[in-house]
Amino acid sequence: MAAPMRRAAPVTSAAFGPSPGRSEFRGDALSAGSTIAGGWPRTGRGARDVRAGAIIVPEAATAAAQALRVDYDGDGAAANRRGVRGTMTDTHFLGQILIFLAAAVATVTLFRRINVPPVIGYLVAGAAIGPHGAGLIGDTATVRGLAELGVVFLMFSIGLGLTLQRLATMRGHLFGLGLAQVAASGLALGLAAYALGIEPRAAIVVGAGLALSSTAMVLQLLADKGELVGRAGRVALSILLFQDLAVVPLIVLVPLLGAAGTTVGTALGIALLKAAVALLGIVVVGRLVLRPLFRVIAARRTPELLVGLALLVVLGAGFATEAAGLSLALGAFLAGLLVAETEFRHQVEADLAPFRGILLSLFFMTVGMTVDFSLIAREGWAVATVVGGILVLKAVTIAGVCRALRLPTGLALRQGLMLAESGEFAFILFALAMTAGLIDGETGRVLVLAVALTMVATPLLAVAGRRVENWFEVEAGGLDRLAAESHDLNEHVLVLGYGRVGETVARLLAARGLPFLALDLDPARVAAARSHDLPVYYGDASSRLVLRAAGAERARLAAVTLNDGAATARTVTVLRNRFPDMPIFARARDAAHCNELARLGATGIVPEIVEVSLLLGAQVLRGAGIAEEEIAHVLAEERGHVIESQPAAPDG
Repeated sequence: MAAPMRRAAPVTSAAFGPSPGRSEFRGDALSAGSTIAGGWPRTGRGARDVRAGAIIVPEAATAAAQALRVDYDGDGAAANRRGVRGTMTDTHFLGQILIFLAAAVATVTLFRRINVPPVIGYLVAGAAIGPHGAGLIGDTATVRGLAELGVVFLMFSIGLGLTLQRLATMRGHLFGLGLAQVAASGLALGLAAYALGIEPRAAIVVGAGLALSSTAMVLQLLADKGELVGRAGRVALSILLFQDLAVVPLIVLVPLLGAAGTTVGTALGIALLKAAVALLGIVVVGRLVLRPLFRVIAARRTPELLVGLALLVVLGAGFATEAAGLSLALGAFLAGLLVAETEFRHQVEADLAPFRGILLSLFFMTVGMTVDFSLIAREGWAVATVVGGILVLKAVTIAGVCRALRLPTGLALRQGLMLAESGEFAFILFALAMTAGLIDGETGRVLVLAVALTMVATPLLAVAGRRVENWFEVEAGGLDRLAAESHDLNEHVLVLGYGRVGETVARLLAARGLPFLALDLDPARVAAARSHDLPVYYGDASSRLVLRAAGAERARLAAVTLNDGAATARTVTVLRNRFPDMPIFARARDAAHCNELARLGATGIVPEIVEVSLLLGAQVLRGAGIAEEEIAHVLAEERGHVIESQPAAPDG
């Protein structure tokens, strides 16, 4: 009798672990000649296609999806079969969505108040309401498809921020660093799995699956910090894009390893050829069709049509790549690159932003729901060993590969920590491996849980990586160089943050011949400014050591122009505590931020929203024919009201 099998989602990046109260799927329970959910027979047409070297990747994924969709009772008889049809009108589905939204809003609001990344909030919310927590959501199959679309929209928005020309400049990292990372990490993890007693073919799958990092987690964390365009963001994006490309041969390889007498080389060649044709077709058709099509739709002046076309482009490109054996996310990324070449990129990005935010939060919550606390209690040591092994081996190998390719030590260590987790594609590969009989059910459950736990740890690893990189930037001669170049500065202005606002302040100072020294944490901005011989240095403006090296005790005043509200508050606090007599002028987001900075000791505060409103109001008054003297009087009066509404800065 076949072992009991459970319902699960289609094999996608959201196909996570077992649900409680159900028997688990065991890939090794499928006997020769048996049929999986009425779909792909182990010794039928699918197996013959494999032997003929004509395997079609979507069929393998579809077979696994069919196998994982079926519910069986304890006697092995079909107990329940329920598809997606009708669920959109099901009140149960609506209830699940309401629970998801309520948990997300409550948890993320709390985490925002304590300055914790929202991704952690989504993970915690998912664990709390999921089948292994409070049990408010027992079966997540109805929302997992929507959750996967969050990753699709994230990749599309990332593509919108790039161009094909800029991507071409990343080809060294993409095919050099990316290939080396996948090969080194896969080899190390595969050997570790073999050493733990896993059969060689299964060890190959385990190593390959664990070598892939979480595209959704890492890129969202980088986007939240505005670091996607920085050096760390470009390197991480290159590695993650190559991992997406590597998925296609891996998906082909898994069922081949589970079947005897197959021609692996021929099958891989056919699959890779299909993938290349699909990618080339998307690029060619997109370049020829997208711009004229968007112009025709935009001329109709109907916003709903433009949103519909954008959705069609995103999902259509994803469908095309998935049909060719690649991932939905890769197709969406290519679509973003193509739309980025048009003049409609900003409107499309604004239209699709709400879809991305909501669906991506669902994805992170479904990851949190896979944390099986009962399995942790039963197999705690095994799970801890696997999780620790994954994180350590990947961090070491990725950092080693980055150093071998001559990346700075701090950046290499940051990449190692940030990409040490395993990702959503591991769920796909392990589900296929269980279907093919390569991995038994117990091993599969431990691996799925370990992957989920490493994903949960990603935000903390990213923070640690950023701090390690900052420390190495300072320790590797950075402080000494900064101190040496600032030792003759006196009565200078510290410009803390060299974005658009900081650069403007520095330019005004230079125009009046006032000495200044600027600090910023974006290596690209620092390098660009240094190429023009400007006194801009890499460093954390809230670090006492960095401020001392910048000659803060000799500075006339400090201008805090950071665009991160929390970082601005930390910097003002450090400046006021260490240099109590220093005038501090800070940039604020709004009136509430003004009040916070005033309590922390800022001398002067400029709320950017207020200033933009005043400038726009002045233009309107000027256009209405109001005299310049009256406009100046009105602006001064309004600014006075803002200043009066701020609490007085504390003495000393």
